[in-house]
Amino acid sequence: MTWRASVVTLFPEMFPGPLGQSLAGKGLRDGRWAIDTLDIRGFATDRHRTVDDTPFGGGAGMVMRPDVVDAALAAADAAGPDRPAVYLTPRGRPLDQALVRDLAAGPGVVLLCGRYEGVDQRVIEARGLMEVSIGDYVLSGGEPAALVLLDACIRLLPGVMGAAESAAEESHANGLLEYPHYTRPADWQGRAVPPVLLSGHHAEVAKWRQTEAERATRERRPDLWAKHVTHDAAPGAMDGRPAAD
Repeated sequence: MTWRASVVTLFPEMFPGPLGQSLAGKGLRDGRWAIDTLDIRGFATDRHRTVDDTPFGGGAGMVMRPDVVDAALAAADAAGPDRPAVYLTPRGRPLDQALVRDLAAGPGVVLLCGRYEGVDQRVIEARGLMEVSIGDYVLSGGEPAALVLLDACIRLLPGVMGAAESAAEESHANGLLEYPHYTRPADWQGRAVPPVLLSGHHAEVAKWRQTEAERATRERRPDLWAKHVTHDAAPGAMDGRPAAD
């Protein structure tokens, strides 16, 4: 079954955007995944196609109306049921590789792209939307975040990226940042490739890569390193037994 994304947005012309290029674009043309967009303004009920209103309690900005957003989400569900619905928002849980793997393993996803000050909380609760953030910063709308989430999922779909081992060794796949890479020439501007990578000793290369991945994670992302160390220290983490709760 084709993995399908439905994007609920005020700017449907932004999709597939860059996802129509490179390996993701080839996967789209090959039917590995599919995308459809729903223009939120098409579900407005007045002649001005109004999708927002002033916030109760006062304050700057406008809020997207729950009735209009709900109608758009209902249409997305009808196009492909049993898919998780995600609202892209700075308030959400951080997008990480574990969540990406879960979404990629399912039938697809419905993505709600907010604008203005956000979406009325009642439709978030009524629809059980999963709130997801791609980082601790604010964008003009959810569309760029939706593209990020889709790219991360699509590259994991069978037949899209090619070599499965590439995904297994990259950053965050095992809780660590990825080790550095080198290619020809072996000496460039006086900078030599680490000798171990030229040795042909696969076990030593693997050991070097693991050490470099750990070093990069420890220095650049102490939060990830702390999780990695805690996981390895858990009972059963090193011998195949499940860790105790």
